[in-house]
Amino acid sequence: MSKLDELIAELCPSGVKYVPLKQIAEVGTGSSDRVNAVDDGEYPFYVRSKNILRSNRYLFDEEAIIIPGEGGIGDIFHYVNGKYDLHQRAYRIHLIDPNVNTKFTYYCLSANFKKFIIMKAVNATVTSIRKPMIENFQIPLPPLPVQQEIVRILDNFTELTAELTAELTAELTARRKQYEYYRDFLLTFGDEVEWTTLGEVAINLDSKRKPVAKGKRKAGEYPYYGASGIVDYVDDYIFDGDYLLVSEDGANLVARVTPIAFSASGKIWVNNHAHVLEFETYEDRKFIEYYLNMIDLSRFLSTAAQPKLTQENLNKIPVPAPSFEEKERIVAILDRFDALCNDLTSGIPAEIEARQKQYEYYRDKLLTFKEVTG
Repeated sequence: MSKLDELIAELCPSGVKYVPLKQIAEVGTGSSDRVNAVDDGEYPFYVRSKNILRSNRYLFDEEAIIIPGEGGIGDIFHYVNGKYDLHQRAYRIHLIDPNVNTKFTYYCLSANFKKFIIMKAVNATVTSIRKPMIENFQIPLPPLPVQQEIVRILDNFTELTAELTAELTAELTARRKQYEYYRDFLLTFGDEVEWTTLGEVAINLDSKRKPVAKGKRKAGEYPYYGASGIVDYVDDYIFDGDYLLVSEDGANLVARVTPIAFSASGKIWVNNHAHVLEFETYEDRKFIEYYLNMIDLSRFLSTAAQPKLTQENLNKIPVPAPSFEEKERIVAILDRFDALCNDLTSGIPAEIEARQKQYEYYRDKLLTFKEVTG
């Protein structure tokens, strides 16, 4: 039996009471604005984001939990102990009951506040919260020694999870750089191969696209694609097969924050913001997908209000035409790298996700108590 099990068996074997925050804490906002931020300020300045700014003044000197009043609701929590500045739309939760551990409350909020807010909201998303919503959030109140032991366990687990995630993230960054190096190396061709145009190797299906305004879409199971991927799910489809979608417009054609070419398979709907291309084989499609995501397309983009890749210019893009065997070899290599770097079901991203889920599972298990009434 663990120390925690022994404490629970001794101090609260029948369960614990749940109480609203308003009974055990002060809840309020700050009065500062972002103009009070100073790059090298002496005190932490909590605003409405995960990023902590700096300030040369402080409004509070205490142990507290900070959550935003707008944006990141249920996803952003800060624990602070000392002097700090606070934004006018960020809330402080300061415990006033000596029998309640602030860090324990912080973990309870991290685990359950988002679910609580969504249950109370009319819409599926919550963009802002008010003081009464926070005050009515209920937390379990086991005896203080139980709270302290849970905090000790979760502090250690949080630190270990953060260390492992940092190591995996660093490895993922290195692998992505390695992937980009090999991709560029494998997809750089000269006169040793024949060249053609994209219009010669792909079947363009743009004429079958149908844009549907958001208010007129009927919810369903089929992905509805736009310029950068899936933007909705609808009750019907207009394509059924394996396709390469290429962004037709949008700032991402220049910024390249996300891929501008991406494969889509099965029953799908595509609006008029993505070109639809079909190829004879998987290897042909993936080869072009990798190639388009590597090259600079700026000379093929229009100079209108926002970047646009017209069908005419898309068809003009020169593409290398190595042998099928060479395409097959290149695609096999890049597929393996892509899975390692980007696949959420395998590789490093999956490992990072698994570690986070493992942490959340044990955190939630530690913070779940049988409730006693009366």
